[in-house]
Amino acid sequence: MDGSGLPEIRSTCPYCGVGCGVLLRPDGEGGLAVRGDPEHPANQGRLCSKGSALGDTVGLGHRLLAPQVNGKATPWDDALQLVADRFSESIAKHGPDSVAFYVSGQLLTEDYYVANKLMKGFIGSANIDTNSRLCMASSVAGHKRAFGTDTVPGTYEDLDEADLVVLVGSNLAWCHPVLHQRVLAARKRRGTKIVVIDPRRTASCNDADLHLALQPGSDVALFNHLLAALHESSAVDPEFVAHTNGFDTALDAARNDTVSVTGISEDLIEEFCRLWIGTEKVVTIYSQGVNQSTSGSDKVNAILNCHLATGRIGAPGCGPFSVTGQPNAMGGREVGGLANMLACHLDLENPDHRAAVRQFWEAPALPDAPGLKAVDMFEAVGDGRIKALWIIHTNPAVSMPDADAVRKAISACPFTVVSDITGATDTARLADVLLPATAWAEKDGTVTNSDRTISRQRKAIDAPGQARPDWDILAEVGRRMGFAAAFDFTSPAEIFREYAALSGVAAQFGRDFDVSGLSTMSDVAYDDLEPQRWPITASRQGGRFFGDGRFFHSDGKARFVPIRFKPPAARTEPRYPFRLNTGRLRDQWHTMTRTALSPRLSAHLPEPFLDIHPSDANRLDVDAADLVRVTSPLGSAILRARITDSVQPGQVFAPIHWTGETAPSARIDAVIAAATDPVSGQPESKASVVSVARLDAAWYGFAVSRDALLPNSDYWALSRTAQGYRAEMAGLARVSDWEAEAKRLFSNPTAKVSSVIDESRGVARIALHQDGVLLGALFVSPTPVAVMRDYLQTLPGQKTKDALSGRAPADLPDSGPVLCACFGIGINTILNAIETQGLLSVDAIGDALGAGTNCGSCRPELGDLLQSLKTREAAE
Repeated sequence: MDGSGLPEIRSTCPYCGVGCGVLLRPDGEGGLAVRGDPEHPANQGRLCSKGSALGDTVGLGHRLLAPQVNGKATPWDDALQLVADRFSESIAKHGPDSVAFYVSGQLLTEDYYVANKLMKGFIGSANIDTNSRLCMASSVAGHKRAFGTDTVPGTYEDLDEADLVVLVGSNLAWCHPVLHQRVLAARKRRGTKIVVIDPRRTASCNDADLHLALQPGSDVALFNHLLAALHESSAVDPEFVAHTNGFDTALDAARNDTVSVTGISEDLIEEFCRLWIGTEKVVTIYSQGVNQSTSGSDKVNAILNCHLATGRIGAPGCGPFSVTGQPNAMGGREVGGLANMLACHLDLENPDHRAAVRQFWEAPALPDAPGLKAVDMFEAVGDGRIKALWIIHTNPAVSMPDADAVRKAISACPFTVVSDITGATDTARLADVLLPATAWAEKDGTVTNSDRTISRQRKAIDAPGQARPDWDILAEVGRRMGFAAAFDFTSPAEIFREYAALSGVAAQFGRDFDVSGLSTMSDVAYDDLEPQRWPITASRQGGRFFGDGRFFHSDGKARFVPIRFKPPAARTEPRYPFRLNTGRLRDQWHTMTRTALSPRLSAHLPEPFLDIHPSDANRLDVDAADLVRVTSPLGSAILRARITDSVQPGQVFAPIHWTGETAPSARIDAVIAAATDPVSGQPESKASVVSVARLDAAWYGFAVSRDALLPNSDYWALSRTAQGYRAEMAGLARVSDWEAEAKRLFSNPTAKVSSVIDESRGVARIALHQDGVLLGALFVSPTPVAVMRDYLQTLPGQKTKDALSGRAPADLPDSGPVLCACFGIGINTILNAIETQGLLSVDAIGDALGAGTNCGSCRPELGDLLQSLKTREAAE
């Protein structure tokens, strides 16, 4: 207990697929204290910067508090009846395939189950897909081709026991930092080797023994070469291969492939092969760099082929390991949330499976063919085949490829429903009906993490306004559509019991997913459910799959998949000479609906950027901090140039997170083509072709404000600060009256204005005060603005007259840009400590300041900082 008198509540983090346990302590006033749960098996008390800042994200300022129809508050009864009526009318007139659900890994398993049951079992269409299609569909397809089911073979404990960890298309240090720290702990304890396979030099490379900077999309060629090398070195395990089919065919395909397309030197390739061949305990961790590709499924199977050939699967410290990007991507896979699956890993196109599910649900009919996958679904919305669309907890107007076309399609859809916690997203602004749903910390249910561990999310604070759980909203619509008995759910525990019972039906077909041991538990037992890994049966409890050589194809054997390298769908050409890679940042999450609310998470990298190699920047006459326009055959985006040799010449990298709410010209998916993997339907987000050119802006601006800003320029990027907001801006046309523009920007026409304006030089500095308190300040220059941003953002709301200088007083320390988000430690504070205390290592910095001692994801940057100082000293 603390002063609030309220106990801690065990729950699960709502960010990535690691599934970290958290302890939540309500303060009694709507706020939360958050810390890692030392008893949870996934994280053992650790949290990343995002998880540590969860308490910053539970305020009500952004929340949708009542249903809205056409922008007007509407009673729940009327809103839900409208949804039920419009979906029913569309089905009656145009058939069940005229409607669709697009759902999310943010849903709890119980929510997912009700959505899937409603669409497939009672509406009678398979047109339900999830944003997990953008994340892990290629892994699902690869697993099913190799194993017969979508089974993740290993567990997090394998990371503790591996002697070699290979990271393929995974910046684990930033995207799954808790797992990365687990790998580093194993390295310290047992000498585990780390190999990174990635076109970029990422934070994960800092602790790696080997970095293979392959050409984008060439993973298949590399792992085919490894398979051939395994055979030539007699490293293939014939006893294990006896439990498989197709080895010789896969080997022939691998031998006929060429590894030269990877662009990696022969010496590095052979070093990698020697490591893999000579190390018995190998874990291959792969993520979006593998999955998000037109050959994503083939990449997955190329990796699986190597593990199957050597029997390095299903044993301690061994196996291929797909790490997912969403908190309940696995739960969505388990309940059949994808358009081509049934619940509990049953197959939609299998008549016996369909009949069993139909009988269990007492459903009128089940579709006998897959529904529309995400990209195809929004194409169908755009061409009019989909007449009614329900989007739940996701933002496809930003996150889908060819995002402008998706935005246009949603806008033109005859009837669009959006369930979310906020109306302030690009997608929610296009909805006919907005339904307020409960958020994390208000939800009650289960999620499944990347190693099959089921954990409880528990309610810690009351839902605000009229917000309702997603399962409750979906079930009520199902009842109003005429399916009262099937959706007469009263609690998530009741839903989970039904779902667990259905898994027992799946087990009768020899499926892997079985939690039927929980199908009879009481409400109290559900409330007290401890984290546990499936399957949950008497015969096989949790643990690893496939070590016994038993698989889930009809003959009980695994299958090798013969594959050959296929180049990315788009080819560079003189008009589009660069290959664009996209990805996540350390402190942000998806489209920032939650993380952008936290000032400390926004402080690290507050603006969208494009990483570009120095040689390319020099050729294009681009300097650091210039704005650049990135153009593809589909559209363009404006980003801040960041010149770095972490990308290769001819390649550029941009983060995925910014939206129309935070930086409308930087929506990077507007330039990504909707090319997909033919097996999985997952889009290729990692290899688009673009041109890059410096943006010749007429002016550049920087602003800080106590209250919300209203930027209205060709480029702007907005982020939260502890005192309010900050914004970067630029315009292509000159502004004639900067004082008037400042009043509009700060939404305060009556404030007292002080300014320094030199029209001939194009320079303006303007501050707005009220009763001596700084409301905001705007700095304008014909070149990128040079002021002390991190100092200035502390001034709004204070009585100060020093804002126009743009600099901190000489006697006031400036901490500089935040490097460690967990503890809010700036780079200048770290540099000062290094100099004054003689700190020579990352650990020494941690001992002195705490930086890098929580999630550890800033440790690579601390190491880079120390190395740059050493390099500078050597040069001097």
